[in-house]
Amino acid sequence: MGRILLVVRLAVRDLRRRRTEAALLLLAILAATTTLTLALVLGDAARDPYESTRKATNGPDVVANGQTAGLPRLESLTTAAGVTDHSGPFPVTSGKLQAADRTSDVQIVGRDAAPASVDRPEVTQGSWVSDGGVVMEAAFASALEVRVGDSVTLADRSFKVVGFAVTAAMPPYPGSSCIVVKPGCVNGVITEGQTLPAGLLHNPGLVWLTQADVRSIAPDPNSLSYVLNLKLADPNGAQAFIDANSGGPGRAAAMQSWQDILTDAIELARDSQILLLIGTWLLGLLAVASLSVLVGGRMADQTRRVGLLKAVGGTPGLVAAVLLAEYVLVALVAAVGGLAIGTLTAPLLTESSAGLVGSAGTPPITMARVIVVIAVALAVAVVATAVPAVRAARSSTVNALADAARPPQRMGWLIAISARLPVPLLLALRVAARRPRRVVLGVASIAVTVSGIYVLLVLNAFLATQPLTGGYGESQVRVLRHVLLTWTVILLTLAAVNAIVITWATVLDNRHSSALARALGATPSEVTGALAAAQVLPAFVGAVLGVFPGGFALFAAINGITGGDSDRATLPSLWQLAVLVLATLLVMAALTAVPARLGGRRPVTDTL
Repeated sequence: MGRILLVVRLAVRDLRRRRTEAALLLLAILAATTTLTLALVLGDAARDPYESTRKATNGPDVVANGQTAGLPRLESLTTAAGVTDHSGPFPVTSGKLQAADRTSDVQIVGRDAAPASVDRPEVTQGSWVSDGGVVMEAAFASALEVRVGDSVTLADRSFKVVGFAVTAAMPPYPGSSCIVVKPGCVNGVITEGQTLPAGLLHNPGLVWLTQADVRSIAPDPNSLSYVLNLKLADPNGAQAFIDANSGGPGRAAAMQSWQDILTDAIELARDSQILLLIGTWLLGLLAVASLSVLVGGRMADQTRRVGLLKAVGGTPGLVAAVLLAEYVLVALVAAVGGLAIGTLTAPLLTESSAGLVGSAGTPPITMARVIVVIAVALAVAVVATAVPAVRAARSSTVNALADAARPPQRMGWLIAISARLPVPLLLALRVAARRPRRVVLGVASIAVTVSGIYVLLVLNAFLATQPLTGGYGESQVRVLRHVLLTWTVILLTLAAVNAIVITWATVLDNRHSSALARALGATPSEVTGALAAAQVLPAFVGAVLGVFPGGFALFAAINGITGGDSDRATLPSLWQLAVLVLATLLVMAALTAVPARLGGRRPVTDTL
């Protein structure tokens, strides 16, 4: 217990002495844990509007549909074991709905004017069905920009829009379920050149008429389909009920559980989760790079302290524990902060569809999520710090106490090349050669950032040009843009922190050599230019690698995970990629200018 207390006290004291570096450590891990938490809780936050709609409308546990010939089978389901209540069967037909200059395929359900006991759609505007009046599913009406009181055409007949309503028996438009058996429906993307069979409905909306009106516009009574809503004694056993009552002779009814409807209703949240999980991986890599640079600089500053700890009896294990403890403490604080921020902000990234009531609430913090987020935070900290900490702990006590300057590695080919370059580039190459692993981390950091921006450009272009072919309405596109914006801001912020951290670590690591170069005749401007160039040159390599193969590979990975069609995506043009690389260099030059200027103008006598 005494050893643990000693380790904690030393770690806390060290964090207090270096508050700026501790804050940067916290920010780096906090970005990753917040994004991970958002990805984990977004699904639960998106469930709330559907659950509210299901409660308000007494939504069905199972929705069954069939043709006229299968009507006896549908009716028999009302007395099946486990059924406690039902509504229907209601007649359903298909057609075209024309509203002003917009036309859409539509499924038309006949309902009674009196509210049903199961699936009683909640009217959000206007009134319920009446003779000659049509009620439109709210998300469908929003997509077509229809208002209560407008006239629409169904099957060459004019109907007045008397209201909008929401239902839990079907996902909101444009993800509506298909309850028309013939000709059937298809949702999603129709590729160029693909033709649909005659009569097949594409992304149909949902409207309600009276049963009499539905029968009057049906081309043939035998063409009608029917839909039945069932309430079960055990809603969680909906799929078991379907399995028990599907198949076999005379069992031609198609059924869908409320859990499947929920899954389709929150499909947007699943897309957002995928984006955020990918962002978590990118931010995790950036956090490791940032921590590795910070840890390397801290270990160099703590060499003498390591020697003192070992000289007074500290074992290598104790020394390593002391060096690791402060990063573990920061990781734990970042995990708690990420859980809180991600959980509280998740509702902001889930916009309730117009086809649902209520809004997303704050999801609960479960133990499983706490464990995952803490594990990721600790993994980032340990991966970045374990090797330097163990190396420092195993170092010689005498050498650590001496804290001698690290001799530069002299490479003949590098000296020959750099000798012919201008002074700033000469010094920049030699600065980079002193810390090759830091250069690799800088290249990797920029490559990860540019890869993420490459994918953002592709996704943004897709949402701008083909949102409806992807099955997204305007409100859904707005939500996905918010997710992309969140990802972009966090990614660029952490990348900027990385650039500043790497530059400042380089300035500190080269303060003696920079002072010596100035003593031998280099001007402050040349030293400043060298320190900045030492970051900009690797940034150029990282930007090129981030465009290809990094960005291309990341986009291919996203398509593989989501099952997307890369042929529909518009890849960035060459001029866009050139601007991206150039912008990366300019931003890197701006971010590194201040630390490099401070390091290049430090008094020579004080440093030496």
